[in-house]
Amino acid sequence: MMSGHTIICFGEILWDCLPRGIFPGGAPVNVAYHLHQFGLRAIPVTAVGNDFLGDEFVRRFKYWDLTSDFVGRIDKPTGAVVVDLNEDGVPTYRFLEDVAWDYIPLPDALRKESETATAVVFGTLAQRSKENRSQLGRLRGWMKNARHVFDVNLRAPYDDIDLVWDLAKDCDLIKLNNEELLKLLDIVVTTDSLKTGAKLLSERTGCPRICVTAGGKGAGFWWADQWYWEPTQPVDIKDTVGAGDSFLAALLDGWLVKGLTPEDNLKRASRVAEFIATCDGAMPEYEINSAGMPVRG
Repeated sequence: MMSGHTIICFGEILWDCLPRGIFPGGAPVNVAYHLHQFGLRAIPVTAVGNDFLGDEFVRRFKYWDLTSDFVGRIDKPTGAVVVDLNEDGVPTYRFLEDVAWDYIPLPDALRKESETATAVVFGTLAQRSKENRSQLGRLRGWMKNARHVFDVNLRAPYDDIDLVWDLAKDCDLIKLNNEELLKLLDIVVTTDSLKTGAKLLSERTGCPRICVTAGGKGAGFWWADQWYWEPTQPVDIKDTVGAGDSFLAALLDGWLVKGLTPEDNLKRASRVAEFIATCDGAMPEYEINSAGMPVRG
């Protein structure tokens, strides 16, 4: 059952080329997929090529019951990234350049959707192109009454720190990992210092909600001048691609729809991310049970 909340997810869509296979991905689209699983109306705003891989994305959207109305078709190749995993399942990325999602269109119909949307989610990677930076500015301008959620997602060589500070303006929630926090603040980040870093980031950006993930150690949430921490539970990891995106989707559902306390919200989002890390790819098939947790379908 859909919640009635609409969340617009702007950014890249690409094929994750993992050692075990090729899977659909791209952080904003991953978030949209998981939001849909939680019963929210998610609208991906992105672009694919006029090629077989673009056709396949559109076909997948139909299978997922996820709208492709705002997935542009561009005369550029559909995006892809080669993902290498270390022995702990942690990924590194090699992105194709000058691809369809570098030129995301904003159809006129999107403006009407944006006027009643609850939130907009965006990251840094899609802002590697001047065109997308302009388009995101337009979209955020349409959505002044919505919640603005910045999922930092720095990916070398597209990790311009000045761009991060610019995108962080007027945000309601910022999510990043401990390494990204270190890059932004140029401080030594340990589990014990994450609270200090999150507080400092909140002060510098004016954003009241800062979520910091720290891999296998856990995740923290700075909310209304209080710090919450949830340690990771051990799971049998296949890969961590998309785990952070499922975490964010669960966090948004808990905040915007279910009204969970920050502590309970952080706990549930952590369990969701751990579940996704036991699966292949960023968008595995699963169902949400009566407790609001993912189970294999």
